Amino acid sequence: MPPSLAELEAAADLVHRTIAPTPQICWPLLSERCGCEVWVKHENHTPIGSFKLRGGLVYMDDLRRARPNVPGVIAATRGNHGQSVAFAARANGLKATVVVPRGNSVEKNRAMQAFGAELVEHGHDFNEALDYATELAAEKRLHMLPSYHPLLARGVGTYGLELFSAAPDLDAVYVPIGLGSGICGTIAARDALGLGTQIVGVVAACAPTYALSVAAGEPVPTESSDTLADGLAVRTPDARALDIIRKGAERVVTVTEDEILAAMRHYFSDTHNIAEGAGAAALAALLKERERMQGRKVGLILSGGNLDRDLYLKALDELRFRPSAG
Repeated sequence: MPPSLAELEAAADLVHRTIAPTPQICWPLLSERCGCEVWVKHENHTPIGSFKLRGGLVYMDDLRRARPNVPGVIAATRGNHGQSVAFAARANGLKATVVVPRGNSVEKNRAMQAFGAELVEHGHDFNEALDYATELAAEKRLHMLPSYHPLLARGVGTYGLELFSAAPDLDAVYVPIGLGSGICGTIAARDALGLGTQIVGVVAACAPTYALSVAAGEPVPTESSDTLADGLAVRTPDARALDIIRKGAERVVTVTEDEILAAMRHYFSDTHNIAEGAGAAALAALLKERERMQGRKVGLILSGGNLDRDLYLKALDELRFRPSAG
């Protein structure tokens, strides 16, 4: 069952004990670029630089009350989920272990360790890291904290409440899809408030599992997910999230690596905000559908701003060589 408005409001009360509501800003230059009124939900402004913290706080609070003697938690991650787990675990007096694939973002790894997590590197990608984390959970009797869970989506839905309260007449909201907590939380908030806003999912062309799965009406795993957008790098969809997306989203848009890099650049030039790959994906999708959304009022979820310096320099280098690109 989707969370009720009362459940989302209770989650918001819990989240706001730790973090303030993030801003939603209508940026004139970005609106001019997109040909419509654009409202950006700045989830890059949380204490971990990502929306994930909301879900982590709600999940960990429930776990601590349900299992007061749990020795610790473990999770697989590309970074933002791991920072959320580490932050929320420490806030609740628990030890956290995070498993990342080899070659993961150095700066995200350092951030997770700074929040108190034990870091383990294993596997080529997120799915291989997830398999190993599951093995370690059984071996060490740790609680396995998934990347998608209804409680995570409920916590994340609190940013939807904030956005829709500030801008209730949005025609559409573009949301990046990793394993699905972001878009499912946004759908839950929209439905709980009884709004008619269209929810548009966004995936990377190099990690299209949710786009393929929505089109097929069933989970369609992919062979790889090698995208610069860590938060979108998923090979296998969560069946529960897929069901919610199929029922509640208007469509799923696929964006290329170049389109993501361009959107990262546009966020800097038009708003002076740093957007990681997944955080910029919603803007990339709106620009791809610029003609379709002409003159409308649109929300963008800037889901996070955590990326390595070298990747950001790569995005900004395009500005140096092609000034007209923005």
